[in-house]
Amino acid sequence: MSRREQQIPVVAVDGPSGSGKGTICRLLAQKLGWHLLDSGALYRLTALAARHHGVGLDDTEALVVLAGHLDVQFVAAAGDDEVQIILEGEEVTLAIRTEEMGNDASVVAAQGPVREALLSRQRDFAQLPGLVADGRDMGTVVFPEATLKIYLDASAEERARRRYNQLISKGLGASLEVILDDIRARDDRDMNRAVAPLKPAPDAITLDTTKMTIDEVLLAVLDEARHRGLR
Repeated sequence: MSRREQQIPVVAVDGPSGSGKGTICRLLAQKLGWHLLDSGALYRLTALAARHHGVGLDDTEALVVLAGHLDVQFVAAAGDDEVQIILEGEEVTLAIRTEEMGNDASVVAAQGPVREALLSRQRDFAQLPGLVADGRDMGTVVFPEATLKIYLDASAEERARRRYNQLISKGLGASLEVILDDIRARDDRDMNRAVAPLKPAPDAITLDTTKMTIDEVLLAVLDEARHRGLR
């Protein structure tokens, strides 16, 4: 990590799918007035770009090329709960949030050369006044010197329920049983992959959000940030 990156405060938030990372990171970035990195979106975008260009998810060499040349824009729309994501001129915010794309992203992320291709791109998001980084290896690999590391977790059943409600609220079809199976399979793949497995950093604060509201989680994270002089 460069001297510049070490001087820029970073809050790294890791955890499995459905643990609340996305919502917490967005709210935290708003509260702090910092930049936001949704690292998972980059893997989903790589997977979607592969589909658009007819590249197989087992074609690591071609995936590395795609990852290194992603034409991506993140547009923060006023009053919107999500950042609009533009891939090669096409608005794909909802397209990359399906369970199918999440599974494809997990397959892509398990490939070391692809992760390496996206590593420098992710670190480029670290800019003043600070960065809130959402992912699965933010505190262990991408930003090992992060000022604050948070690991969010929740039971697989609760995470499946949250994901189901999220998809239904957006008018997308969903099966709770299928989502639960997908989450368990993704957890196993993410936690047992050879490269950058999903796990808390040794110095991370772990929060089990199974029975916590979003407001309770946000307050807990803000309290940790306050202890480190970040607000």
